[in-house]
Amino acid sequence: MRNNKHYLLLLLPLLLFACKGSDEQVLTFEPVTVDKEVRLTNDENSPRCQVHLNMLQATDDNGEKAKLINKVLTERLLNKPLTSDFQTAVTKFVDDYTKNYKNTLLPLYNQDRNDTAKIAWYEYHYVIETTTQTGTAYTTSYLATVDYYEGGAHGINQLITFNFETATGKLITLADVFAPGYESQLKSTLLKALKSKTGLNSMSELKEAGYLYSMEMFPSENFILNDETITFVYNPYEIAPYALGSIELIITYNEVSNILNSSFKH
Repeated sequence: MRNNKHYLLLLLPLLLFACKGSDEQVLTFEPVTVDKEVRLTNDENSPRCQVHLNMLQATDDNGEKAKLINKVLTERLLNKPLTSDFQTAVTKFVDDYTKNYKNTLLPLYNQDRNDTAKIAWYEYHYVIETTTQTGTAYTTSYLATVDYYEGGAHGINQLITFNFETATGKLITLADVFAPGYESQLKSTLLKALKSKTGLNSMSELKEAGYLYSMEMFPSENFILNDETITFVYNPYEIAPYALGSIELIITYNEVSNILNSSFKH
């Protein structure tokens, strides 16, 4: 019995350390939702601006990691500094957006209100929906779908991605994943992936189909880390016209093993 007690006393610190390590490898989030609708005039058929933001914020349970993550999210998704709290930043974005909509468009609408063909141009919306998912064993991915219409022929739909180091909350960039000088090989690997995805074997065929018509392939910072692969997300107009939609190119770590950063773990 004495030996068993001695064993348990030795084991207890190890168990506590293991639990602590496990907690450090978890990021927790909670939703912040703001909805607002503004009409240009008091007319029954007045155009309106509808804003719906359903965004996940890192909770206070994450400690200092929450500040790092939420700062990135407000700056990148809302173009707002995190001066107070996440809820305030989201609410301010919505208030500023709807205020700017009315101040900017009302004078123009007053000139066009008798032209029924143009009324739809003033029906604005801005929507953000977010989710999180496990990336690698050491990362958490944050995915934001941004859909908006601000006049013109069509709206814009984008997927904006972030990869956070779970233990620290640090935003992971391509420079963290790949070694210096990675650009040329990664560009070639992505071009190969695009050819495989489209079934087009040459640059002339790609351009004829609309891909890379007026731009070159580039490694996008819009990527998602997984255990075995990296998914690069290209939104409309980045490497192809709007009609071809968003394009996701998946490459494996094995394909680029020689240019991976030695400090990157997956």
